[in-house]
Amino acid sequence: MKDGVIKAEIYREPYRKGCPQLLYSLSKSFTSIAIGIAWDQGLIRLDDPVISFFPDKLPPVISPNLAKMSIHHLLSMNTGHHDDIYAEIAREQDWVRAFLSLEVKYEPGTHHLYNTHATYMLSAILERVTGRNLVDFLMPTLFDPLHIPRPIWETCPMGITAGGMGLSLTTDSVARFGQMLLDKGMYADKRIVSEQYIELATTKHSDTADRKDRIDWQQGYGYQFHMCRQGCYRGDGSFGQLCFVAPSAGIVLAVNSSFKSMEPLQTLLDLIYTYVLSPFVKNDNKLNQMERKLHLSSRLPERVEPMKVPTGIREIDGRCYRFDEHPEGLRSIQFRSIGDRLELQMQYGDERDQLLAFDLNRPVTQQGIFLKDLSLHLQEVVACASWMSSDTLQLTLFYIETPYMVTYHLAFTEREIELNYHVDVSFGLRQYQALGQLQGA
Repeated sequence: MKDGVIKAEIYREPYRKGCPQLLYSLSKSFTSIAIGIAWDQGLIRLDDPVISFFPDKLPPVISPNLAKMSIHHLLSMNTGHHDDIYAEIAREQDWVRAFLSLEVKYEPGTHHLYNTHATYMLSAILERVTGRNLVDFLMPTLFDPLHIPRPIWETCPMGITAGGMGLSLTTDSVARFGQMLLDKGMYADKRIVSEQYIELATTKHSDTADRKDRIDWQQGYGYQFHMCRQGCYRGDGSFGQLCFVAPSAGIVLAVNSSFKSMEPLQTLLDLIYTYVLSPFVKNDNKLNQMERKLHLSSRLPERVEPMKVPTGIREIDGRCYRFDEHPEGLRSIQFRSIGDRLELQMQYGDERDQLLAFDLNRPVTQQGIFLKDLSLHLQEVVACASWMSSDTLQLTLFYIETPYMVTYHLAFTEREIELNYHVDVSFGLRQYQALGQLQGA
């Protein structure tokens, strides 16, 4: 968007406009604005001690550093923790109690460490102060004014909105959020959050110069926003989710990606500076050149028409295979096949049990169970199937609200099946292999 006008809008098949996308840590920037709104309303002060909101969750001994930790330190990720605390908190039922129980090695404000659960604590504070969860608080104050339908935002085991992760919004909703930031807290002539808070949020409060690997990670950290070159700033999330704001150019970019790591996000930022922000490129051609550079072709498997199906395909209709015990817990799969249509029943013995439909000639859109950020959800999936040889079937599943693309290679013999699973991006297991035995024959 340039000066509030959409200049380029690109969606790769099978992704589409209007489909919510999981934002991962880009969620943090929305939590920051929620804090700003609460601050504007006089509900909180930025120097309020964190422990003052949770008298029922405190450890038996409150260290001096924990006592000094404030909302400001949560926002700027200067809480004083010495190491990544994510895993220690995520395995607990009560994340607030777990956060407050951990050692605070450094004086808050003296040691920057990226800290997702610091953002979660901001959400928990807002819930304590307002009596509403984060989504309910933001509906009349942010989402409705920006014409954003009520979103899904994942929660902790206690039901508190995750804050630092788990929000799903459409790409154009993120762009409108970025436009509100660019306009210093205004949207469509309505004040969303004060200009003073926007200035605070997009000012460096934490030094990140030690990040030598990527230049746009060295510019400092504000209130849940990363500072960038040339006075720009951004919110971002795992696998390349991005809301980029260039105030001097009047430009906002909203991007959803499926990068296998965050390193390619620096490449994307370099492209933005070269093809969008560079004063040496003619304005009319900037975004068109960037679009060509990104090669935004379809992500669906390439097809040859008419579909070439290998000869001698095995008859798999009615076949059921039971798997040896393995870490992912898949117990059995059963096939139903009629012509080019295929159904796959997957049994885990838990909430992952599901029936998936495929067609050898076209993608099939349906609902399937898969992970988002924190937990399993029923969500939209686009499923493709093709025989790679007479005994090897490939199934590809695009969970289009996320970057996840899952591939199953199924190799058949007379009485066995070898299943190879692969997911393109993941915080956990990326691939596994399982061997199944034909049942009832």
